[in-house]
Amino acid sequence: MKKLGIDELEQLADEIREFLIVHVSETGGHIASNLGVVELTLALHKVFSTPQDKIIWDVGHQSYVHKIITGRKEYFNTLRKFNGLAGFPKTAESEHDIFNTGHSSTSISAALGMAKARDLKGENYSVVAVIGDGALTGGMAFEALNDAGRSATNLIVVLNDNEMSIAKNVGGLSSYLSRIRSEPMYFKAKEDIDSILSKIPALGKKASKLINKAKGTIKYLIMPGIIFECLGFTYLGPIDGHNIPRMVEVLSRAKMMKGPIFIHVCTQKGKGYPFAEKKPEKYHGISPFEIETGEVKINNGKSFSDVFGSELVKLAEEDDRIVAITAAMPHGTGLIHFSEKFPGRFFDVGIAEQHAVTFGAGLAANGLKPVVAVYSTFMQRAYDQILHDVCLQNLHVVLAIDRAGIVGEDGETHQGVYDICYLRQMPNMTVLAPADYTELASMLRYALFEHNGPIAIRYPKGEGLQIINSECIYTEDINGEVSPSMAPIKYAKGVVVKEGTDLTVLAVGNMVAVALKVAQELEENGIRAEVINPRFIKPLDEDLILASVYKTGRVVTIEDGIFDGGFGSSILELLNRKNINMMDIKIFAFPNEPIPHGSTESLYKKYGLDSESISEEVLKFVLNGKKRESKAESKHGLMSIKDTKIN
Repeated sequence: MKKLGIDELEQLADEIREFLIVHVSETGGHIASNLGVVELTLALHKVFSTPQDKIIWDVGHQSYVHKIITGRKEYFNTLRKFNGLAGFPKTAESEHDIFNTGHSSTSISAALGMAKARDLKGENYSVVAVIGDGALTGGMAFEALNDAGRSATNLIVVLNDNEMSIAKNVGGLSSYLSRIRSEPMYFKAKEDIDSILSKIPALGKKASKLINKAKGTIKYLIMPGIIFECLGFTYLGPIDGHNIPRMVEVLSRAKMMKGPIFIHVCTQKGKGYPFAEKKPEKYHGISPFEIETGEVKINNGKSFSDVFGSELVKLAEEDDRIVAITAAMPHGTGLIHFSEKFPGRFFDVGIAEQHAVTFGAGLAANGLKPVVAVYSTFMQRAYDQILHDVCLQNLHVVLAIDRAGIVGEDGETHQGVYDICYLRQMPNMTVLAPADYTELASMLRYALFEHNGPIAIRYPKGEGLQIINSECIYTEDINGEVSPSMAPIKYAKGVVVKEGTDLTVLAVGNMVAVALKVAQELEENGIRAEVINPRFIKPLDEDLILASVYKTGRVVTIEDGIFDGGFGSSILELLNRKNINMMDIKIFAFPNEPIPHGSTESLYKKYGLDSESISEEVLKFVLNGKKRESKAESKHGLMSIKDTKIN
């Protein structure tokens, strides 16, 4: 990199773009964001020397080019696959990745911490944070800018301004950056003023103050509100992020400057691939696609997000108090149709989940019915707001928690496996999980029209596992019509979807489909499992669960969350409260450890949560329990839980 001339770098940029399009079309991934940062990444590596110099990629889905030029090109056929190359920076993957990222707005804080540690240790190297204009809307980014700007710490912040997060950016900051982009005359004037004033000989303190005042006055007359300079940064820009020689020039200058430096770089998301240039939001994170047409290779049809979005539009037509909120995810959450149908009742607050929740609380406090649609992994960022602003006030805010459970290829930063645990802790909170599309629609109607108070509905990414059972109340017939036997949603009431006598299986959400497959496989071995869809994770249908437990004497729980503090834990807590001491209980859940990237199928298999693995374990579990019961009864005449009475 260091020895390449500008012409060679520009040729390399073209080759990298072609490489990215070919490989990501096969693996899927974040293509648009990476196509936009090719020249920027090459310029950064031309000027700085990693791993000695530290480059932190905010969010990190724009780090593919960085990975290619730091020795990982040959592994790109494994991108986002199980045990393959991660889609985000990973310190365990390369010494050139110096901080794990995945969520937005973290890079400046981390970079400032590294820069301060460098100074305290007496070391000498550059620290660079690369952040997008979407991530810059996150409050944490401004907290870090405020702290960094008042320090004398040598730190470089590169703003990659492509006018996009996932969807089109919104808000005052976006408008401000647009004004900067549209008024290049300011920057020419600023440079001219700086040059002229620097040549004036010293005329005393008073004259110097007057000159600096005049300089500032002229500057603000041309472009009012230079926010980054007000925060204490030396501002450079805007710069064409696809102009390699200009980028190299500016980055080299910044490297030699003292204090915090803010470089404003303008890029085009999806550059070099016409389909991505035209619809960058579609190619933010895309499944494998046909290069010639830009269309995904496998269209899985409707998803839980689609069903949610369509149903919310129907409900909003019935009640004009219903409003929808998202944090820069109108397409991903299925709210794009709501935004088109009811633009005045739709609010995209940008990458600001904390604000989204408390904003919703304010709407609810003033008589509206807000629905806050955010991915599970990002809803974590609003923990305090859910607790403090919604639950403690018992406000009727509906949390639509998309991407709950395993999301697959995006890896540990995006797996939505913690929401059950943290939502269960909160007072006044009600938590539901639909088994399929029909139940999601019914739960949303219940949440908006029958419930009062905080309520969350968690549902998985993409297409659900459909329940293949002609007798099941959730199955659609061949004409796509829902069976009229669908049991209505009632507060804290679950449903028995398959009766049995030997084992109680409690399955959460889309794991009900897995539980029914398990029950079918067990039945082939002479074990009749009773499958219950709790519907309500909190509060539990205690009467239904206890009646089944007393009948079968054995309990299995299945959930797509972590073991510690999850749904299975709530069943143990219930049995403990009722003074029921059972040895025959088994919890199937993810361990409390980072869940890596890979297909959902491979991850379910790895952690023993596919129907085949569960069936094998449950079969051993039941048979061992029967052996233990037989021995105990023969020696001591012990009474089993089946023989006890419900208190």
